[in-house]
Amino acid sequence: MSDGTRLEDVKRFYEILGKLERRVGERRILAEYSRSSGWPTRGVYFFMENGEDRSESGDGLRIVRVGTHSVKTGGSKTSLWNRLSQHKGSTSGLGNHRGSIFRALVGRALINKDSIKCETWESKTTPSPRGVEQCVEIRVSETIGRMPFLWLEVDDKSKGANLRNYIESNAIALLSNFCTNKLKIDAPSSGWLGYHCTDTKGNLNQKVRESGLWNQKLVDSDRYYPGFLDKLEELVEQMEAVR
Repeated sequence: MSDGTRLEDVKRFYEILGKLERRVGERRILAEYSRSSGWPTRGVYFFMENGEDRSESGDGLRIVRVGTHSVKTGGSKTSLWNRLSQHKGSTSGLGNHRGSIFRALVGRALINKDSIKCETWESKTTPSPRGVEQCVEIRVSETIGRMPFLWLEVDDKSKGANLRNYIESNAIALLSNFCTNKLKIDAPSSGWLGYHCTDTKGNLNQKVRESGLWNQKLVDSDRYYPGFLDKLEELVEQMEAVR
């Protein structure tokens, strides 16, 4: 895939998301919504981050995370909102980063950025009492809760989550700047929180830092299937307008 072709595909990707935004009415802010707000059972979500602007591909906020739910177990009862609520945390502002890699990554970046001593973050067992962890969880809820996002209905129950996985994996591979042979398209701002992200051993998390995404899986793929954009656009056009 040439750099020029990828750039054109990124531009088209955002054009399709523009159609999606018009279809759903607006971007949502996770902190302002709940289970009763109206969600499809199955879908894919696209998070943006204030201050993280596109550059080469056009204007507006860039996508910083792509995700879905239950791709390994198509028969699971986990829904799109179940997954979003795990990222959001509870109504009290707390949350469980052990059940959300998105929360774990953002929390690790906040811990490093603000020099917070929280040795139990991402440990396999939950400490009791949670102490400092709770303070970090609240910060994570505040940070993710402010991020605008769009969601796409993908009703693939009969396909065992294959369609959601197809959209998610190709979108991440398209947007990720991780691979060294890739042109850096819409690189993060110099102050992006993700630059503070490390792994559980304290080493810089290169997958987050170099990809420009709050994702770890799939960012190291240097190939995507351009035809996924046709399917993405088809799914957007099939969605009923949200009123």
